Amino acid sequence: MLELKDIKKYYKVGETTTKALDGVSVAFRKQEFVAILGPSGSGKTTMLNVIGGLDNYDSGDMVINGKSTKTFKDSDWDAYRNNSIGFVFQSYNLISHLGIIDNVELGMTLSGVSKEEKKQRAEEALTRVGLKEHMHKKPNQLSGGQMQRVAIARALANDPDILLCDEPTGALDSETSVQIMKLIQELSQEKLVIMVTHNPQLAKEYADRIIEFSDGQIRHDSHPHKERSKPDMFNLKHTKMKFSTALHLSFNNIRTKKGRTFLTAFASSIGIIGIAVVLSLSNGFQKQIDATQSEALAKFPITITKVTTDNDPEGLASTTAKATFPSEKTLTAKTSDADKAQHTNQLDEKYVAYINDIDPELSNNIGYTRLVNLNLMREVDGKVQQVTLSNNAPENSETGSMMSMMSSMTGVGVSSFPKQLEKDGTNFLKDNYKLLAGSYPEAETDLVLVVDKSNNININALKNLGFDVADGDKLAFDDVLGTKMKLIANDAYYTKLPTGNFIPNQDLAAVYDNKDNRELTIAGILRAKSSSNMDLLAPGVAYSDSLAQSVIAENQQSAIVKAQQASNVNVMSNEALDEATKSNFLDYLGASEVPYSMMIYPNNFKDKEKVLDYLDKWNAGKPKKEQIIYSDLAGTMTQLTGGVMDAITYVLVAFAGISLFTSMIMIAIITYTSVIERTKEIGVLKALGARKKDITRVFDAETAILGVFPGLLGIGIAYLLTFPINAVIYRLTELKNVAQLDLGHALILVVVSTVLTILGGHIPARMAAKKDAAIALRAD
Repeated sequence: MLELKDIKKYYKVGETTTKALDGVSVAFRKQEFVAILGPSGSGKTTMLNVIGGLDNYDSGDMVINGKSTKTFKDSDWDAYRNNSIGFVFQSYNLISHLGIIDNVELGMTLSGVSKEEKKQRAEEALTRVGLKEHMHKKPNQLSGGQMQRVAIARALANDPDILLCDEPTGALDSETSVQIMKLIQELSQEKLVIMVTHNPQLAKEYADRIIEFSDGQIRHDSHPHKERSKPDMFNLKHTKMKFSTALHLSFNNIRTKKGRTFLTAFASSIGIIGIAVVLSLSNGFQKQIDATQSEALAKFPITITKVTTDNDPEGLASTTAKATFPSEKTLTAKTSDADKAQHTNQLDEKYVAYINDIDPELSNNIGYTRLVNLNLMREVDGKVQQVTLSNNAPENSETGSMMSMMSSMTGVGVSSFPKQLEKDGTNFLKDNYKLLAGSYPEAETDLVLVVDKSNNININALKNLGFDVADGDKLAFDDVLGTKMKLIANDAYYTKLPTGNFIPNQDLAAVYDNKDNRELTIAGILRAKSSSNMDLLAPGVAYSDSLAQSVIAENQQSAIVKAQQASNVNVMSNEALDEATKSNFLDYLGASEVPYSMMIYPNNFKDKEKVLDYLDKWNAGKPKKEQIIYSDLAGTMTQLTGGVMDAITYVLVAFAGISLFTSMIMIAIITYTSVIERTKEIGVLKALGARKKDITRVFDAETAILGVFPGLLGIGIAYLLTFPINAVIYRLTELKNVAQLDLGHALILVVVSTVLTILGGHIPARMAAKKDAAIALRAD
């Protein structure tokens, strides 16, 4: 069944050539016991290795059941060793960290034998060699003879055609040697047994055929055989090791080195611990920031104004671009970046209606800033005088105008409170302001006086209402509560002169007593609640938007409005007006229902994104000029703080990641050490038919375990560290539970640890796969 044809195998060391096999031709029968004798260095072991596929011949041919092996690839030799060859070595070559049954099952595992059949065949093989009572032990619990019996059982379990025995009794005493020889002789009745030995007495007593070897050639053959020509009847079943088998082998090996494994895992986990702690702190601080922002910025409105700034990233990039410093003696006229960024929102009644149609479940309060002037008068100490709902000192009108503009753009410090879309929904004043005296406004003619958290109020607000006060004076709530004033329509307030110009009516008493006037009353005194982090209404007098709308509705048909609409000069001062100035002056007189700005107050921080989606829906498909650009101050602040936190996290993670890289190098060294320690095991696996991929897989599995364990250990230690860290942070800042290890981060870190260790150990694993099987088996 097996024939060697002019096989040559030479070894070259420098200029010296050793002829291990020098034209060996021999054929073997299907069942016989062949003993090969010869002195050391004669080539007999080399021939055994060539027959077993552990060594490749240089020239000639080896034919197995009519199949030439000249064209065999590495995978074919692996399958050949697994399917057709059983090895019995002088030093047993059992894998010490596996049990007896696992050792015997190993070859069948590579063949893909089912778990149940594998166990049954292993037990049968062990029973046959007389180890039924010892099959659940480890190799180090057996005698030399028993270990050799295990090696024979392993060789038999996969039912090979050829049994190759290399000095099977070389390490045994005489009595045990006889027992092993009888067992091998028995097996030769079923299989081809080829034994290499130095003991001619054992060979003559038990072998059917003796071949004497010397200087790489056969010198004598006691019972030669000539192989007849036969068709190719040899079938190869290629082997494959499952990753679960590789894990099992590696895990058992790691268990035998618990101390080293733990120290390696702990050292490798330091990087994981560092990154996990950084991420837990970053995650916790970000949650604290988000919670604080949600609380502080929840009431910040989304603001839409007629004139706004377009925060285009391209425009921002141009402002930060590096200067070119040209040498030409010319200057270039350019529009400023600020002017380029200015955008005019085309607010109209249709868009206002769109805003009013927003889902009250998302925003139930919408505020408006209207430039309409309220014509107000109040009787003070029996004398009628003009009053205003303003915090501006008369001598600082420009400052007041700027503050009013800022208020309309940010929604902070406005003087009119939002309109409630649904009465059963959230109420802006009741949700954000505590009632100190009087009542919340019910009618549109009800005003409220807003004080700050120290019950202070702008002195100008009181002076503009006609109160005679000095800085630091204290007034009882009742002195202000119930204060009444008259709201006067344009037609009663303005008088037309014969020249066609309009001036305020100078007969204040007559204007004050006009029957069409409406009476406004300060109904309540409010203060921002302690839970509110921002006073959205300016301290002073605030009125409802519905009051402003009713004033506009009444004044739109007034004589001064109609006259101004028909003229391009100011009907009061005769100054020429451009289009923008005329529009603003008409707004002041109450000609337009379209507000200057709108403030949308989300019901909560979470609903804000849905509100933004609603606003973006209006802009969809429109050119830039027709889009309505809004300002989201809360979102801008959130992005800013989030970006800073992310930057800090990235830097700290990068520093901690250095230790991960160091761990990867350390794992590579550990894996290389393991390869050296397990060299003989590599040889055994290859002798049993393991492919190079399988050997690589074994060590990749080991590094995977060495990656998962440190990852889990690092996550566990990092989680435990969050408790003392939180205690220290709480003592220093009174912030609770800042360090929070996110489960997603933990899983990612375990995966990263595993991947890095596999990468670090893969090169040594590839080195292991390339080891020569015959050399590996000779390793100590």
